[in-house]
Amino acid sequence: MTSAWDTLEKLHADTWDRRILSLFDADPARFDSFSAEVDGLLLDYSKTNIDAETRAALLELAEAADVPGKRDRMFSGGIVNSTEGRAVLHTALRAQTADPLLVGGEDVRPGVAEMLQRLEEFAEAVRSGALATPAGRKFTDVVNIGIGGSDLGPLMAVRALAPYHDGPACHFVSNIDGAHVRDTLAALNPETTLVIIASKTFTTVETMTNAAAAIRWLEAAVGKEAAGHLAAVSSAPDRAAELGITADRVFGFADWVGGRYSLWGPVGLPIMLAIGAANFRDFLAGGAAMDDHFRSAEAERNLPLMMGLVGIWHNNICGYDSRAVLPYDQRLERLPAYLQQLEMESNGKRTRVNGDTVERATCPIVWGEPGTNGQHAFYQLLHQGTRIVPAEFLIAAEAHEPDLQHHHDLLKANCLAQSEALMCGRSLEEARDLVAKSGLPDGDIEAETLACHRSFPGNRPSVTLAYPKLTPFVLGQIIALYEHRVFVEGVIWGINSFDQWGVELGKELANSLLPMVQGASAERKDGSTRGLLAKLSGSSA
Repeated sequence: MTSAWDTLEKLHADTWDRRILSLFDADPARFDSFSAEVDGLLLDYSKTNIDAETRAALLELAEAADVPGKRDRMFSGGIVNSTEGRAVLHTALRAQTADPLLVGGEDVRPGVAEMLQRLEEFAEAVRSGALATPAGRKFTDVVNIGIGGSDLGPLMAVRALAPYHDGPACHFVSNIDGAHVRDTLAALNPETTLVIIASKTFTTVETMTNAAAAIRWLEAAVGKEAAGHLAAVSSAPDRAAELGITADRVFGFADWVGGRYSLWGPVGLPIMLAIGAANFRDFLAGGAAMDDHFRSAEAERNLPLMMGLVGIWHNNICGYDSRAVLPYDQRLERLPAYLQQLEMESNGKRTRVNGDTVERATCPIVWGEPGTNGQHAFYQLLHQGTRIVPAEFLIAAEAHEPDLQHHHDLLKANCLAQSEALMCGRSLEEARDLVAKSGLPDGDIEAETLACHRSFPGNRPSVTLAYPKLTPFVLGQIIALYEHRVFVEGVIWGINSFDQWGVELGKELANSLLPMVQGASAERKDGSTRGLLAKLSGSSA
């Protein structure tokens, strides 16, 4: 791979100050050449400083890293999560085929199909009222208690698919801060609320602490019948049984499904409860269609591959250490937070698979907000700040509110204007003309100063994901696209994208600190921690 990296660095050295706009002048068909589409989902990366030669070098880098071979190994059930000795098969949860898929000599397809059927039967029974409270009342609300992958994925998807909601209202509790569970439950009727406890091991401290609070809330209202208001997404049925949750209400998943990749299976139960089994299957179909595309499309037209390579170019070659995710779709408001976990927990690593320390930057900082809100917050930095932040815009051709078409027209105009402004900027000469038209005399010192403030450097890269409408199928496409982008980048960096050892140390220290927070001696802690413990306890250090 050294040769491929060297080639890319030389290309960047030769073109770093080239104007992106000049690439369109040189090639009137640039948009067609530097965009790719599948099933209506379009990735436009023409507003980057990548030309044909650079793209060819990026594709050579992917070949040198064996992205195709490792991709096929993942889909076939090989051991991809090397530090934990596991296959990585979240894709099996959404596959649209019954062809055998062996893991450890066992075909996992029948188990996936059986679990999906169980989920559908449970969800449809709750939605119809056939599965009611012990008192015979229909469930009107669902509270999902989880954290990380057991919260961010289903929360994001439920909000994204609001136009398809025709089931119980879904609410989510994740933060161990008591305010989260208290404020969520305060607005609900415990007599018609179903609580889903989502924890693979049923030992996650935040989840089980919040679950205990929710169970006390239920017991205060319905007494011993509280267990009839519970369900579990867990692979620890014995622990669920200790809370009175019967086996038919426990939905487990295998260790080859990582938490942040798990919304396609039992963790997605709140999504299914909200939108119904048929729409959930459309969601799975969208993810499966992107899987098929990733496996079969030619390299230059392969959306996940090209999206990953654009990320590599900006991060490792251009040195841009963050990227902004900017959905011009209010219902995707939690997509940036979801991607923070998907990308930064997956690829926020400094150790290669072989144990060596990585020599190049890995995952950039991922952040963002929906447009147009972000325009009135941080876009100032995007346009005129000293840092260059590659932007990722998402926009639908059609909204779900035909009676508010003018709103969507304004939204599309703003989205396209922002990517154009980032690329084109405004020269000092143009700014001078603008100031002159405002009435200040030409050559006036004040006018010249104002012109400097009103000029924009431009030449700031962006990509745009455009889709017909935010449907369950399209949401499945988008999530699978980002999952596979994570995979592509991780393979090129030589890291394991499917473990998360970096979250362990803080958990261990929190467990040891709890007794000290409650008054035990902290003499072995550092001076800052001792001082903060004293301050938070109200005593002197």
